[in-house]
Amino acid sequence: MEISFATHKLETVFATEKSLVRGFGAEEARRITRRLTQLYAAANLEVMRTLPGRCHELHGDRAVQLAIDVTSNYRLIFKPTTEPPPAKPNGGLDWNAVDAITIMEVTDYHGD
Repeated sequence: MEISFATHKLETVFATEKSLVRGFGAEEARRITRRLTQLYAAANLEVMRTLPGRCHELHGDRAVQLAIDVTSNYRLIFKPTTEPPPAKPNGGLDWNAVDAITIMEVTDYHGD
């Protein structure tokens, strides 16, 4: 999977283990690193459905975004890089065609 970041600041935080720990804490940094490793290794987004972490599409004002569990509260939020996102004939996201994503944030979106 090709991964980019929504902002330079976010890319800087994700650049090293030290900056991830500083930004999120040791345990969260370890889990974020695990999710990134899984994403980089995946040929496409469909692969993520078979791994732990509950990769899922979001709804409402986050309808174009997806999330993977980091902890019980925190999610790694991303979206397909391609605009418009690849779609199935029925209009849903074609997970098999998504091979590039943009990381948006790590957040507790239930607290928004």
